Amino acid sequence: MDGDRVEIDGGIMEGGGQILRVSTALSCLLGLPLRVRRIRAGRSQPGLRPQHLSGLEMIRDLCDGKLNGGEIGSTEITFTPGKIKGGMHIADTKTAGSVCLLMQVAMPCVLFAASPSELHLKGGTNAEMAPQIDYTVMVFKPIVEKFNFTFNCDIKRRGYYPQGGGEVVVQMSPVKELSPINLTERGTVTKIYGRAFVAGALPIKLAKDMSAAAVRCIRREIRDLYISIQPVREPDDQAVGTGSGIIIVAETSTGCLLAGSSLGKRGKNADKVGIEAAEMLLQNLKHGGTVDDSLQDQLIIFMALAKGVSRVKSGPITLHTQTAIHFVEQLTKAKFTVTKSEEDDPSNDTYIIECQGMGMINPNL
Repeated sequence: MDGDRVEIDGGIMEGGGQILRVSTALSCLLGLPLRVRRIRAGRSQPGLRPQHLSGLEMIRDLCDGKLNGGEIGSTEITFTPGKIKGGMHIADTKTAGSVCLLMQVAMPCVLFAASPSELHLKGGTNAEMAPQIDYTVMVFKPIVEKFNFTFNCDIKRRGYYPQGGGEVVVQMSPVKELSPINLTERGTVTKIYGRAFVAGALPIKLAKDMSAAAVRCIRREIRDLYISIQPVREPDDQAVGTGSGIIIVAETSTGCLLAGSSLGKRGKNADKVGIEAAEMLLQNLKHGGTVDDSLQDQLIIFMALAKGVSRVKSGPITLHTQTAIHFVEQLTKAKFTVTKSEEDDPSNDTYIIECQGMGMINPNL
């Protein structure tokens, strides 16, 4: 601590932008002044990239805070939060930096604002190394709303690597407190659906090929379920640039949603994109958990803020999740335990993530 500034080492564990997102969101929520050093120390381009900076600037504006060290490439920042306010906020990465990662940092904060918020997030909607916007809408949204809040996510325009140019508008009302969740019963898979998309200069045939390859791959493991993966061509007035990809979601009898996804890129065969997504989905179904690898770490901050005990059953704990738990425990009174799930087939690598939440109360409501 420097005075009463909390010191965060941004280079440990997963060592990426996630540390920055979790710690600045909690700094904003708890009114804790923060210093983050060695930002993204282990990355090929260390320091702040455009999407990290636009996320920080949005958090600063959300709470009338003060940010020092906020420039591209900076490896150290200090942040002093003010009071969270609702209203309209704009964040623009001006690159293909992910709008979903911008949403991850802002969402916990605006839940505890004084009035409703409207976030205009600009950048890449379907970016590498981040959830695709389709994942956010199809999987993250219905599950995270179990914490007892709702949000609206309107995809105005899609944007792809390298230029970005997408825009998503998120509307949220504040809550008094979050309820805990209990996601421990997987149930049986009842349906599998998804979308394979192309945009810009690419023909619809590529989307059909991705879809067909994915269905063939899933069929080898799961024979008796109807699988519907829609091939779509994004309308030209709603997409900037050229891109392609696929997302496939499995829904279970208990309302769990698990997914696999993949993005096309130059020189990568469409069948390969479809098969990659299908294999990721099957991998996520194999462990018997109720959440997939991409959702695991995104739930940690909400579990920590909720009032009461949350339980989530997952497959192997990812480094992202371990990192989120580490920093959440460092900054809040929430307590996590991770235990191997006993009732399962011992060959299954399944864990129960349990959290005694801190019970954050919105002081504005």
